[in-house]
Amino acid sequence: MTPEQSVVATAVQAWTMNIERADKLFSSMSDEQLLRELAPGKNRLVYLWGHLVAVHDAMLPLLGLGQRLHPELDAAFLTGADRAVAELPSAATLKRQWDEVNARLLAGFSTFSASDWAQKHTVVSEEDFAVNPLRNRLAILLSRTGHVAYHLGQAVLAPK
Repeated sequence: MTPEQSVVATAVQAWTMNIERADKLFSSMSDEQLLRELAPGKNRLVYLWGHLVAVHDAMLPLLGLGQRLHPELDAAFLTGADRAVAELPSAATLKRQWDEVNARLLAGFSTFSASDWAQKHTVVSEEDFAVNPLRNRLAILLSRTGHVAYHLGQAVLAPK
């Protein structure tokens, strides 16, 4: 394994580990448990989970891995705050969407070479990428790994 391949494998492993931890936590909760707030008047656990599904879904076109699978989640989990939409998906629906989106991402990750990870993501122009080559696919993976870890930490600390 080259040093570049090792760096990429480490990043993908960190992603996978955080996804597995979040899956274990959220998937074990009932619909009722998912309605718990992180703190009084703050986001509910269901909102965090749906938010993560929507953000990960948006990674597909961003990384050049195809179209989004669930753009319908944006109104409830990206553009709107918690409780902005009256009816949210059930735990079973979120679990199915979570599994589907993250499986598609992981399958796509496995097709990238180390140099593919260093290529620009799809929303940066060639000109901007020439100025800042760190606006690449690996940067997206790293930032989204931190994002899921952040929200996982919030969820773990939610009152029981």
